[in-house]
Amino acid sequence: MRIAQIAPLVEAVPPELYGGTERIVSYLTEEQVRQGHEVTLFASGDSRTAAELAACCPRALRLDPSVRDPIPHILIMLAEVRRRAQEFDILHFHLDLMHFPTFQDIAAHTITTLHGRLDLPDLPPFYRTFPQFAVVSISNDQRRPLPAANWLGTVYHGLPLDLLRLSVSPRGGYLAFLGRISPEKRPDRAIEIARRAGLPLKIAAKVDPADRDYFKQRIEPLLDDPLVDYIGEIGEAQKSEFLGNALALLFPIEWPEPFGLVIIEAMACGTPVIAFPRGSVAEIVEDGTTGFVVAGIDEAVQAVHRLHRLDRAAIRERFEQAFSVTRMACDYEELYRKVLRTSTLRLAWPRLAPASKGASAAGASAEPRPLVGTAPC
Repeated sequence: MRIAQIAPLVEAVPPELYGGTERIVSYLTEEQVRQGHEVTLFASGDSRTAAELAACCPRALRLDPSVRDPIPHILIMLAEVRRRAQEFDILHFHLDLMHFPTFQDIAAHTITTLHGRLDLPDLPPFYRTFPQFAVVSISNDQRRPLPAANWLGTVYHGLPLDLLRLSVSPRGGYLAFLGRISPEKRPDRAIEIARRAGLPLKIAAKVDPADRDYFKQRIEPLLDDPLVDYIGEIGEAQKSEFLGNALALLFPIEWPEPFGLVIIEAMACGTPVIAFPRGSVAEIVEDGTTGFVVAGIDEAVQAVHRLHRLDRAAIRERFEQAFSVTRMACDYEELYRKVLRTSTLRLAWPRLAPASKGASAAGASAEPRPLVGTAPC
């Protein structure tokens, strides 16, 4: 199958440090290449991939000090995707809604994975305006605010099985908080849970510009506690040690988490998760098996003292069964084929104006082309 993966430009694919969406795009792209598909990745020029890389800006926008506004760069990328659209069987967007107006006439050749929160009042009228776009949720709970959207399916995130290693006997004796410092992630709750449990807490998290005041005013004063160790942002290479040596990952969120990639990263290390029941948590964490779903701080502290009851090898096994990248890629391939079975556009692409860089030979014909992929799911 000829697949275009269209990633955000804020981070590289994969990101150097934090970046959940770009990390998932990377895992999916590499697995699709491994399975024999012809994949083109539209992303920043500092991305690394076995696919064809269509570099749409020199480097990740977050790391480029000359970039003040990401939108012009994203629109340039969308123009390039549109120019090359007929080269592909399917266009897989990871940009939420930015591309909808430009791709209306070929919407049936697209799927869009929605990676963010959907409980915003501006979104329902937008998705009602563009019902032709098939969208994919990353958890069933994520869909609740938009029941009328054109939902194609739910695909849970997945990780390569060799990415993070199992740690059956953690050596750190600490609790972990990983991700982003923000009000909805509630690192202050994680600090209180650790304090009340009498255990050290290590915080590995980035601070976005929008959250700097929150960090300065609400979190930084709490970091003086000798039990709290703020490490800052970490990359992929450090996660096995950070998560694997933790007694548990604390996930005391206060927002409708669309998925929570860090949950399955912890599971891959065999590390249980203590999480509050918001968003996708009940779908991803199996209470009493891969962690504990708790109603509040009191229950979280109690859960810390029950961690010894959980089997870390069983947590890793559950991760391998439910959250592998192979499973994720196979789920998406099934959705691609579903879209193409119902699309008449695959048999006759709309004729586009000639591209300034020369129309591709693949796009010049209206004849259907066979799908490729040497390792079908």
